[in-house]
Formats: sequence, structure tokens, C-alpha cells
Amino acid sequence: MRKYLYPIFLIPFILLGCSAETDNKPISAVERIKEEKAIQPSVDGMKSALLSNGMLVPLGDVSIPVDNPMEQEVLELGRILFFDSRLSGNNEISCATCHDPEKGYGDDRPTFEKVDGDDGARNSPTIINSGYYSTYFWDGRASSLEEQALGPIQNPDEMDQSLDELLIELRAVKGYEDLFASAFEDGITENNIAKALAAFQRLIVVKDTPYDQFLNGDPEALTDQEVRGLNLFAGKAFCSTCHNGENLSDNQYYNIGINTDDVGRFAVTGDESDIGRIRTPSLYGITHTEPYMRDGSLATLEEVIDYYDRGGDGHPNTSFFMKQFMNPLGLTEEEKDDLLAFLEVLGGEPPVYTKPELP
Repeated sequence: MRKYLYPIFLIPFILLGCSAETDNKPISAVERIKEEKAIQPSVDGMKSALLSNGMLVPLGDVSIPVDNPMEQEVLELGRILFFDSRLSGNNEISCATCHDPEKGYGDDRPTFEKVDGDDGARNSPTIINSGYYSTYFWDGRASSLEEQALGPIQNPDEMDQSLDELLIELRAVKGYEDLFASAFEDGITENNIAKALAAFQRLIVVKDTPYDQFLNGDPEALTDQEVRGLNLFAGKAFCSTCHNGENLSDNQYYNIGINTDDVGRFAVTGDESDIGRIRTPSLYGITHTEPYMRDGSLATLEEVIDYYDRGGDGHPNTSFFMKQFMNPLGLTEEEKDDLLAFLEVLGGEPPVYTKPELP
């Protein structure tokens, strides 16, 4: 009797297997990930998942180099230098010209204005939270804030000033000798100009936003809409793929699909795979820093969301992840509103430093 029961016992499993093969069509890994990202739990479920997401980290303190401590004399000198147009070749352009505290430490222009009045190649990036980056400029050609500080001064399109001439000019200004002597043992040097400017820039921080408060344990710091937006940010919209970690930047380089002749990171590495790639910018202070993108081509955050929703504008070297997972995203209008509500939380209130009395 047992020999007849055995094949009968197998029949349901055989039929089940046939049914599974017939009813469930295979889907690609891309489709599967998109489907998983589209699942929307309750707001409480979202909060629990977001608080356990290791890619979302509240902002800590900025890292201070051992050889450039945040001493008051150095910070005050950096603030003075930041607003002093005598750092430029024509004595008309200061760091604050392109990084205006009243304009989110940017300049409200799509691209910066060159010394000769023409449009520059790129948008002036905000210096908000710049102390948290590991590389600097859109293409990452500087490895520290100190190195970055001297770049625009020497750039013929920006401040167009020889460092040798700058040292001569500063030494001729009554008061600068004493300011540098108070801040540094060796007085007025290129290195000390860089240190003072970099130290001052590390003061320009947006932190302790409702987003940070939420991650630090206050579940009510974000509204339900903002929680839904953060859930999209970390899920269906794929924002946190690049905008992650304590400064919401992975410090990596991507071609996000902008149709431009700007070669981006390629100018630094010479690697053709880097054509059009730029470093992921932080999102802190984002409501103060329009227009957006490295070419300033998007005027509002709504336009930024629409841009990513359609998967970029088709640059031939668009990064693989964008082409595979964000082409398009398929966000609803309600989801776009929720995502915008969360991004606006990140704006915060940047400290606004005013022009001091110059020597």
C-alpha cells in the first residue's frame, strides 16, 4: 500500500511547482528592487526602518586638522581675509563675492562671473558644511580646505592674483602684520593665508536640523509628510544612494546625466570613465543655495526633483546606477511634494557673518 501513496503524495508539490512556474513570470533584478522600494509601510513603520538605516547618520562635529586649530586669532584673520577684495588682482573681488553670506554662501547665479565679466564654466558651490568634505571643488582637485582656499585666488578667471604679489600687498597694508603675528608665529605666508581662510570656512555649518533631531532619537521632530519624504529619499527616489553619511555626501563622483561639455572629474584623472562626473554635494543648507547643479541649470528644488524623476537628460556617460534604477523613477505628484517637504527640512539656518572692519 505504501508504494502507491508515495507518488500520490508528490502530486500536490508537482502541481504547485508547475503553477509557480506558470503564474510567476521571472522579473529582472532592476524591476525587483524598484518593486521593493515602492512598498509603502505605515508612518510608524517608516520611522522604525529609517532609524535603523545605517546610511542615515546625524551630523557630528567638523574635523579640525591638528596643524590648524580653531583659535580665535586665526578665525578672526580668516574672516577679514574672506571679505577683503585686495586678495584679487584687480582689488575688486573677494571670496565673499562668489560666496555671499546673504545668498547661502553662493552668488545666486547659474555660473560665476569671471574677472572680465563673462560667465564662468560652473556654479559657485556653497561653502556651507564644506569642512566635512574629503575633496574640494566640483571635480575634487583639492584634497583639503587649505588647498582649496588658494585655488580661486590664483585662478585667472576668478580672482586672478599671483600669490607672490599678494604677499607683497598684504605686507604693505598697515595692520596685517600684527593680525598675522597674533595668529601665526611665522607671520604673513601663503600657508597661513590658506589656514586662516580654511579655519573661517569651517565655521559655516548647518546642523541640528529636524532631520538630525529625528535621527538622534526624537521621533516627533519630523511631520508625517516629512517622514514620508525621508522614506522616499532613502527608498524609491534613491537619493541616499549618493547622499548618505553624516554630511549627506558619499564624497564620490558621478555623471548625473546633465547634457554639458564640462568633463568634470576627467580633467583631474584623465580617465575616460570620469567624463562628466562630479562630487556628490551635501544637502545641508539646500534651501539657501539655488540655483542648483554644477551648471546652475535648475532654478528650484521642484525642478531638481523632476530632473531626477525623469532620470537625467541623457548624457552618454551617465552613471550606471542612474541609467538602471532611476530612468525614470515614476514619482507621483504627492510623492514629489513629500520629498520636497523633507528636503526643505535640511535648509536650516546658516550662520551669517558680516564684513568686518578691514585693516
